[in-house]
Amino acid sequence: MSQHDIDPPRSICLLRLSALGDVTHVLPLVHTLQRAWPGVALTWIIGKGEQRLLEGLPGVEFVVYDKKTGREGMGTLRRDLAGRDFGALLLMQLALRANLLSRAVHARRRIGYDRARSKELHGLFVNERIPTDAGGHVLDVLGAFARPLGLRQERIEWNLPVPADAREWARAQWPGDGQPTLVVSPCSSHALRNWSPERNAAVAAHAVAQGWRVVLCGGRSELERNTADAILAAAGVPLLDLVGKDTLKQLPALLERADLVMTPDSGPTHIANAMGTKVLGLHAATDPARSGPYSDRRYCVDRYDDAARHFLGKPASGLRWGAKIEREGVMDLITVDDAIAAFERYRADHAR
Repeated sequence: MSQHDIDPPRSICLLRLSALGDVTHVLPLVHTLQRAWPGVALTWIIGKGEQRLLEGLPGVEFVVYDKKTGREGMGTLRRDLAGRDFGALLLMQLALRANLLSRAVHARRRIGYDRARSKELHGLFVNERIPTDAGGHVLDVLGAFARPLGLRQERIEWNLPVPADAREWARAQWPGDGQPTLVVSPCSSHALRNWSPERNAAVAAHAVAQGWRVVLCGGRSELERNTADAILAAAGVPLLDLVGKDTLKQLPALLERADLVMTPDSGPTHIANAMGTKVLGLHAATDPARSGPYSDRRYCVDRYDDAARHFLGKPASGLRWGAKIEREGVMDLITVDDAIAAFERYRADHAR
C-alpha cells in the first residue's frame, strides 16, 4: 500500500510554539503531509514571532499563542478552538506550557514523543507515540510524527515562504560583485551558547584578510546591539553592520545571499540551512548531531563531547537526548583556531 492509499485524517492540528529553528524543522513534515494528502486541513498552533517567519505558508491555518499572555492567552485559545474536532493532534513540543495548551485541542488521536524523549508530564497529554528509532536530529524526530499516521518523511523540503520584497531588500544591502560573503550572527536566544565578541571578531578579521566581505546580523535586543558593537571595535577591519535592520521575513533572504554563515546554535543556523546556505556552527553547549545544520555539518566546530567531559564528567554518548551544557565558560572551549580551521575547510571545498 502506498502512502497515498492511506485514509487521511480529515484535519490535523500541529502544536509547536517555538523556537525559530525548530519551527523551520517542522516544514518538511508539513510538506510530507501535503504531498500525501493534498486536501487535508492543517492547523498549526504556533508562537507569535514564529508565525511572522512562516507567514504565507500555503495550505496552513495558523493559530497564534503569545506566551506573554499566560493563562489569559490559554483561555482565549480554548475559546477559539471550542467546537472544533481534529482527526489528529501532533504534540511536537515537550514544554509543560505546550502540554497544558494541548488540552484546548479536541482530537481523538493525540500523538506525542516516545517515552525516552518525554518530559514535563508529556505522557499524560498523548495517547500515541512516535517510534523510538526516530533518529538523532531534531528534524528527523519531528518528521517521525508522520509515522503513526502511516506516512514516512522520505523527502526533505523546506520551501520557507520568502516574499519578493524581502529578497529585493536583501539584494540592496551589498553589491552582487562576486566577492564571497561571511554573515556573522553572533547571538542565540540562550546567552550561554554565545561565543565571545573578541573571538567572533578574530574570525571576521581573518575572513576579511582572505578577501571576504563580512556582514553582522542580529535582532534589536540590547544584548545583540552590545555584542555587535564589541565585535566592530575588536575586529579592526571594516564590517557591514546590519544588526537590528532586518525583519523576520527579510532574514531568510539575507542569509540566502551569504556564502557562509557563522553562528552558535540558533534560529539563523536552521534558517540559513533551509535557504541552502552553508553554516559554520559553533557547538559546545549543544550537540550538533541533534541541533546542527541538518544538510551539512562539515563546517561546524564540535566541542560538545569536550564540554560533557569537562562539566559533567562523562562523554557525550552518555548523555540523554537533548541534553544541553549551558554552563558559564562552556563556549570558551571553542578556540579561534577551531573556527578558522572550519572557515578554511569551506574555502578549500569552494575554491574559485
